Amino acid sequence: MSFSTSRPSTARIPGATLVLTSLLLGGGAAQAQISTPQPSPKSTLMQRVGLTDVTITYYRPNLRNRLGFGDAADKSVVTYGQRWRTGANSSTTIKFADDILVEGQKVAAGEYGLYTIPGKNEWTVVLNKSTKMGANVDGFKDDENVASFKVKPIKLNDKVGIFTIDLSDFTPATTNVVMMWDQTAVKFKLTADVEPKVMAQINEKVVNNANPTNGDLAAAAVYYLDNDKDLKQALTWMQKANAKDPKFWNVLTEAKIRMKMKDYKGAVTAAEMSKKLATEAKNMDYVKMNDELIMEAKKAK
Repeated sequence: MSFSTSRPSTARIPGATLVLTSLLLGGGAAQAQISTPQPSPKSTLMQRVGLTDVTITYYRPNLRNRLGFGDAADKSVVTYGQRWRTGANSSTTIKFADDILVEGQKVAAGEYGLYTIPGKNEWTVVLNKSTKMGANVDGFKDDENVASFKVKPIKLNDKVGIFTIDLSDFTPATTNVVMMWDQTAVKFKLTADVEPKVMAQINEKVVNNANPTNGDLAAAAVYYLDNDKDLKQALTWMQKANAKDPKFWNVLTEAKIRMKMKDYKGAVTAAEMSKKLATEAKNMDYVKMNDELIMEAKKAK
């Protein structure tokens, strides 16, 4: 007697049974979770301050006819004197690509939680190593603070309905972080360490380079001009760049350097050349800037 070892044909299983089995086994996994708009949407703010990249990530609560800040009796969203994660859903974070000064305090490169204790007349702002705190900020550890300082709140004329963090008051090395909600704003200053990085590049690409490019010569000259450094050196670099391939924007920089050195005759000569080049390039903005500098130089003679 022989026995068959072949498997039963799937053709013997009714089609309806196959469909039902497939639904039972895979139907639940195939369904995606419903996505709906968040009451407090996520926002990421990225900005370069000096030469340092700064990233702020936070969730933005909406007032929805509520009071933003107040005493416990006011039934406000945030109570004065209590630690706040400075947003909704999870801790607001601020990330620095390089070491930076935060309101004058040195903070190492890295990502930190941004926490605040709002008050009617004063806020405490803290950067802490913990980036994951719940709504009640349970388990907060002061010994993990990397910066802590106090700032004065600013009364806004117009109400800000949704919590907003922005950056303002830019300089080549600084900016202010501004937090606004309801009719209250607070801000604190970030200062990037620009000077050593720029000077290292200038030394490498210009000072210690036998054949610097026109672009590097011009960039070094502009940095010296803007930061009140050695103007004679700035003029030397700018003249070298212009001697090889004069561009109207670089020749205008030479005029500005001469103007700052009180070489008004030389400033006029350079500005007139820049104006001629700008006219040929049909760049009327630079024509106007040169006209203004020429007028200023002639008055200063």
